[in-house]
Amino acid sequence: MNDPTPCVVWLTGISGAGKSTVARQVEARLRARGRPTVLLDGDDMRLGLNRDLGFSDADRMESTRRVAEVARLMTATGLTVIVALISPFRSAREQARSRVPAGTFFEVHVDTPIEIAEARDPKSLYRKARRGEITDFTGIDSPYEAPERPQLRLDGAHVLPDALADQVIELLHGAGFLHGTEGDAL
Repeated sequence: MNDPTPCVVWLTGISGAGKSTVARQVEARLRARGRPTVLLDGDDMRLGLNRDLGFSDADRMESTRRVAEVARLMTATGLTVIVALISPFRSAREQARSRVPAGTFFEVHVDTPIEIAEARDPKSLYRKARRGEITDFTGIDSPYEAPERPQLRLDGAHVLPDALADQVIELLHGAGFLHGTEGDAL
């Protein structure tokens, strides 16, 4: 059964927190339920829509604004949008929330301590930032403002991505955005 109301699931967290991994699993679960879904991943956005942006605070604000506008346009067509984007500033995430109807934006913080994200360092970005090869790197020399009251906080340090994706699905189910039981078509 398709659900009539689209929404935005906005995963935020530092680089290496696990946002993209969780987002891909949530996307697969929603599609298995027949939910029209699209994933907007920060790395993919930087290859196209945001390729002209750097990593200054202003550019990060603009990146978040652009992704929020794409999410708004896609929800208007009936798609559920999953965003996996560092989006380090609270004000930019609140602006993103304001772009869609009230109650259809779910801020999900993939909460992973920097020590763990840095140990994972899948793209060697932390290493490069520590050596000064990358500047304006979130968590090193640029701030990350963790959400104060996200709809869901995921433990990216101790819980496997599969279980984290289940928590996101449970959030959507509990908020009335999914019909049936949590285990349907997973």
